[in-house]
Amino acid sequence: MTEWADSALVLRMGHFREADLWLKMLCRGHGLLTLFAFGGSRSRRRFCGCLDVLNSLHCRVSASRRGDFLNLEEAVLLDGPQTLRQDWRRMGLAANCLRFVEALGVTAEGAAGAYALVEDLRRTLESAPALPGLFPLFFRLRLAGVMGFAPNLESCGQCGAPLEGGGQFVVDEGQMRCPVCRAASGPARYGVELRPAGLDLLRHVQQELPSGWRVDALPAEDRRACARAIDGFVQYHLGLAWEEGFFRRV
Repeated sequence: MTEWADSALVLRMGHFREADLWLKMLCRGHGLLTLFAFGGSRSRRRFCGCLDVLNSLHCRVSASRRGDFLNLEEAVLLDGPQTLRQDWRRMGLAANCLRFVEALGVTAEGAAGAYALVEDLRRTLESAPALPGLFPLFFRLRLAGVMGFAPNLESCGQCGAPLEGGGQFVVDEGQMRCPVCRAASGPARYGVELRPAGLDLLRHVQQELPSGWRVDALPAEDRRACARAIDGFVQYHLGLAWEEGFFRRV
């Protein structure tokens, strides 16, 4: 029987049968997995009451005899939120971000970066005095980058010239156009004009963890442009749209 140990974050938990649990876990070395904790709602010796959402655990996992599912054999609490669960607004932001992790999926190759990102997300929601207004959208852009889907916001996708000012983000191409190439190419089917402040902010988000994101308010026009660029990129290139509390495939 295959067995391994790893650090993991609880993204979601549910019950099946009377005493058994299923968990969506983001494992630092193995990526996003569904684990089954048989007796998980009763066995405090094996799980110490630590299977709540957003907890970080050290887990011992084994494969079933036929290899068709994974058992959570034992878990020890490493870290978890202290006051976040009493703040329903921030828990709503957390739920939005965790749903995106589930919808996008995390492979073993991107697991370490995604794990660090979600741990920092939890700490930021727990302790930051203020948050950016586009926090969930910023998280989507940042996780997409961790998973290797980051759009290049530094240079023109056509001529390669560095973008020293603003530019146009062409959503269906997933790349920027400088003013010269934009004029030569004509109107884009789905283009978002990003002024210098908005473009600089998106670059900043791509490079920093949530705890380092700027909270300064952008002008409304720049804020709307950033939101449209991220949302368009996620829908067109990752195939995900947030609707009525869930991500659906588009």
